[in-house]
Amino acid sequence: MPYTNDSLIFEVDRMTCASCASRVERVLNKQDMVESAVVNFASGKARVELRASNNNEDLAQLEAAVAKIGYGLKLIEEDGEQINQVRKYTEEYRLQLRNFWGATALTFPAMVLAMFVPDSRLNVIVQWALVTPVIFWFGRQFHSAAAIRLKNLTTNMDSLVSLGTLAAYFFSIWTFTAGEPVFFETSGAIVTFILLGRVFEAKAKGNASRAVTKLLELGSKEATVLRDGVEIFVPIDEVRRGEQVLVRPGEKIPADGTIVKGATSVDESMLTGESVPADKSMGHAVYGATLNQQGSILVEVTATGSQSALHQIVRLVEDAQASKAPIQGLADQISAVFIPVVISVAALTFAGWWFATGEVTTAVTTAVAVVIIACPCALGLATPTAIMVGSGRGAELGIIFKGAEVFERARSIDTVVFDKTGTLTKGVMNLTDFVINDDVNMTKFLRLVGSLENASEHPVGRAVALGVEEHNIELATVSGFTNSPGRGVKGTVEDTQVVIGTSKFLAYQGMTFSSALDKDLARLESEGRTAFGAGWDGRVQGILAVADTLHPSSRQAIGDLSEMKITVAMITGDNYRTAASIAKTLGITSFMAEVMPGEKSTEIERLQLAGAKVAFVGDGINDAPALTRANLGMAIGTGTDIAINAGDLILMSGDPALASTAVALARSTFSTIRQNLFWAFFYNVAMIPLAAAGLLNPMLAAAAMATSSVSVVTNSLRLRHFTS
Repeated sequence: MPYTNDSLIFEVDRMTCASCASRVERVLNKQDMVESAVVNFASGKARVELRASNNNEDLAQLEAAVAKIGYGLKLIEEDGEQINQVRKYTEEYRLQLRNFWGATALTFPAMVLAMFVPDSRLNVIVQWALVTPVIFWFGRQFHSAAAIRLKNLTTNMDSLVSLGTLAAYFFSIWTFTAGEPVFFETSGAIVTFILLGRVFEAKAKGNASRAVTKLLELGSKEATVLRDGVEIFVPIDEVRRGEQVLVRPGEKIPADGTIVKGATSVDESMLTGESVPADKSMGHAVYGATLNQQGSILVEVTATGSQSALHQIVRLVEDAQASKAPIQGLADQISAVFIPVVISVAALTFAGWWFATGEVTTAVTTAVAVVIIACPCALGLATPTAIMVGSGRGAELGIIFKGAEVFERARSIDTVVFDKTGTLTKGVMNLTDFVINDDVNMTKFLRLVGSLENASEHPVGRAVALGVEEHNIELATVSGFTNSPGRGVKGTVEDTQVVIGTSKFLAYQGMTFSSALDKDLARLESEGRTAFGAGWDGRVQGILAVADTLHPSSRQAIGDLSEMKITVAMITGDNYRTAASIAKTLGITSFMAEVMPGEKSTEIERLQLAGAKVAFVGDGINDAPALTRANLGMAIGTGTDIAINAGDLILMSGDPALASTAVALARSTFSTIRQNLFWAFFYNVAMIPLAAAGLLNPMLAAAAMATSSVSVVTNSLRLRHFTS
């Protein structure tokens, strides 16, 4: 169950708005060694793909390039640093909360003095004294960040806040000396309201990252290792690959591995979202952080730390959270030029009001309102916060989105094609029937077919071989074994050339079914079994049938997708009669049968040429081309690694109902993004003209700006409660 990751994830310091993220992204993409870079303001991370293998010199060059424009870059080398991210947000939340309450304690009495106490020189001096710490201590973060930006001849949101508050503050000093009205309480209120917005942002970002952190925190901290036959209790960091660990009932499995002794049932819900415990015995794989429920087991460790399934899943989620959805492109383009434009608009507003009224006070307050209301925080948070929460919620449900763009593609899907075996069915075949000619010895028939199929790795072959062994028949050695995928196998057993496969394959070998066997073949196929023939000496000697059990939630998956107005189809290599029987049982009206492994992607392409937006759900090696060809590839996480790597999203358990959940979550996430962008644009488009027209004072502008960011983040956090 390993997953690969070719990207480097960095933590970016000192970003305060979307324009910061855009600036860092542009600088990273200009570096010669960078193939592509995406910076996410909400997560505070950058995902960078290098053209060549990274080395310390490349990393140092990247860090230096970003530092040159006033930001910090730190490589996240261990997945455990995700926990540190949440701790960082928690510390940020506490800092901003302290700043807010400190600013409030001073700003509130200043506002009372300004509004309810008669004007006097002493009154103004007290306001001045109260507000000064608010501006230069509790609001110092805005000015220091603005100074760094100014040093690099750039601007960001802090530039606007600093410009607006300092303008109001120093203008008040000037008007005080001139005996005119002052605005000390206004500058203090602006800082206080914006600090309140920072409090909510830090809290929300921590909550958005918490879903993935919960997974990491569930991991074992210690393990019982067998060394020289002695049980030793050691920290999990000291467990090495190849060692054997003892896991007792009720304990967490400390690392990925294979059971070498014992049997149990394991609760893997935290990893796969599957609530039903999985039965495990010798030879079965188990994964770190899952819960051993029954018997004691001895596990040989195959992966630890960042190589474990849990950590690599977290890495995929981090990749998705650090990536950027296409819909964010417009917001990024606007944010990149927004602040210089706003400063220009504010300057024109100042000039216009001064020219029109001749009142400097009115001109300054109106220009300050424009500067404050225009801070583009909400634009920068609109898309990434929704992606962060949506991908985190997906991880909790057992759905791993491998990139932000997957959400956008998933919501447009109108057709879902399921591979049958291992997807709609459990993929565990059993030999259910065999029928032979009257003149054929049953023991000989079973020994020949069982021996030949024992040489095959196909699930059908394994089912036949195991079924024959249950009849206490000893299997023989096979020579000259050949396999025709999707058709059949042949080889020599005890000097007999044996052929097993479909009717077409047997006919190609010069063998035909008797009328009696042909009727039995049709009967078994109509009952939903996979039936095929076996022959030698120039004729078909008998038929065999295997059956796979339908997954309990397959009907639910079909029903849920149908309710979403999505067309459902099934594709299988089974013959038409068997496929028709299974499709009828599941309520699927469209199916493709007798499809060779290499033809699945062709069938997907045929649907696409007809105008369908196709998602393909599969789990096997032969599904990889179809997963890649589809508009959206959904790989079953219990399937082969190559299928998982080919998919756009991973369904961590074998539950096909997760396919409908994934589409529903993608639609909800994308809907949230559109809502966020609407409100973000609405605040700026609607409020800037109001401020420029003098209908919005600076205090209300600050409150509205803070509210816009909080509303966007809060709307995204609703996805934490998504249920499907």
